[in-house]
Order: sequence, then C-alpha cells, then structure tokens
Amino acid sequence: MNTHAAPVLVIVSGMSGSGKSVALNTFEDLGFYCVDNLPAELLPDFVRSVARDDGAPEKLAVGIDVRNRHSDLANIPSWLSVVGALGLDPRLVFFETADEVLLKRYADTRRRHPLSHLGLSLADAISLERQVLKPLRQVADSVIDTSALNVHQLRRQVITDFGLVADNALSLLFESFAYRRGVPADADFVFDARVLPNPHWDPELRPLSGRDALVRDYLGAQPDVCEYVGQVESFLDGWLPRLRSETRSYVTVAFGCSGGRHRSVYLAERLARHFRDNGWAEVAVHHRELD
Repeated sequence: MNTHAAPVLVIVSGMSGSGKSVALNTFEDLGFYCVDNLPAELLPDFVRSVARDDGAPEKLAVGIDVRNRHSDLANIPSWLSVVGALGLDPRLVFFETADEVLLKRYADTRRRHPLSHLGLSLADAISLERQVLKPLRQVADSVIDTSALNVHQLRRQVITDFGLVADNALSLLFESFAYRRGVPADADFVFDARVLPNPHWDPELRPLSGRDALVRDYLGAQPDVCEYVGQVESFLDGWLPRLRSETRSYVTVAFGCSGGRHRSVYLAERLARHFRDNGWAEVAVHHRELD
C-alpha cells in the first residue's frame, strides 16, 4: 500500500433499511474495495490480508451491522485501534433513520428484518437493533440521517463526503422492480419488461437473478431482448442529455417485470453499464426486490 498517505477504511454501519446497501454500492462506484457483512472480529485480519496483495487498494469499505454477533459489536473500538496501528485511517459512518420511516419502508418492500428470526414484532426488532448498535453509533465519525432522503439524495451525500464528482453532474439511477408490488413512485421513465422471455420458467435459472452469468447469457441470446435493449438505449441516449439543467440533479429509469428478479434486473444492470461506458460519472443501480 501507499506509504505516503494512509489508506482509507470506511466502516458502513447503521439501521437495517437505512440505505447501507446503497451507500456500499456508491463507495464501490467511487473506486472502493467493498465487502458487506464482514464478521467484526475479522476486521484486522481482513486488512492484513488485503495489504499483503500486490497493488492493494487504497480505499476500503466494509459493512458491519446487526447481522454480526452482538457481543462482537461492542469490541469495534478496539479493533479500529488495531486497524489504525496497521497504517490505515479508519472512519465509521452510521446510517440512521426514524422508526416510523423504517416501518413504512419495510411495509412497502415486505422484506424481513434481520432480527425477525427471534419472533419479535417489527417495531420490537427495530428497538432491539438500536440497542445492539448503540456502541457503534457512539463512536461513529459521522451519522447520516436518511429519513428524508431518496436513493439519489443518499448517493449524492455520500459522494459529497467522499467522492469527487462535479456538483452539477446528472445522477442516473437504473432501478428494477416487480409490478405486483407497484411502480416506484419516483421513477421518471418506466419500461415494461414483461413482454420479454422469462427465465423464471427454466428450472435451472429460476433461483438465480439477472445479476448471474447464466441469466445474462440466456437473455442476451434472445432476439427480442436484443431489440428491446437497442431501442431503449437509443431512446435514452437521445433524451437523457437533454435533461441536464441547473435545477435537475437526478433521473430514475425503472424496469419492471413480474417478479423483479430476472428480466428487470438484467436490463437495469445492462443499461447502467451502457451509460458508464459512455462517460456518465454518476450511475447507480438499485434492485428493489433484491437489495
């Protein structure tokens, strides 16, 4: 690692449903080497392992949250001291969200809380999580309240704190969703992928998602999918640049399918890659039914 400037290590923690996965994805877009749900006790060993590699990354981001053993979380301050002694500059960022907002987010997404296996109500699980994470919040270098932030605004705040993207850049978000759970309320463009061949009906592909190579290969070989992608790319290539303005900072392009797992995920990932390859600085992907 660079001996002239201490490599950066960001610990991403906070309440489940507060946007930690969005933050980690953003750090990855900013060139950080990211690992989610690392056992807290392995933090020093992880840093040592990465540091031994040739060309080791100088920016690391690690997600540590309530999924860890609760007894380990109380030892975070001492493990951060060990990391500092190894030559890194650790920073703990805690993502906070009001209880009523978390309750609404879980109701909207119908996702299970990480502590639901304890037989608790959602409200009680959130309350217990706050108590378990209290040691991390107390030693956090910064606390980001995401109660009033959408995905774009959260990304922009992380980028403002850690990134170096121009303030007037137009942020693009490519989102996948399932129609049975409704169209994302903040979508600017919505494309219906239900007309395309569905990998769900292939027993080998059904348990996978549009992120997996087998599903990508299957959809990429379908003539209808190729035609669909080409037409959407042409449309967005023509119109998204015209949306740049001083008053507009982000655009959401949403793809929907029946389950929000295969076709829509594939399209969101593919279109995001297309725009990154064409020089757009701020491009994010969010899979509502997976993330």
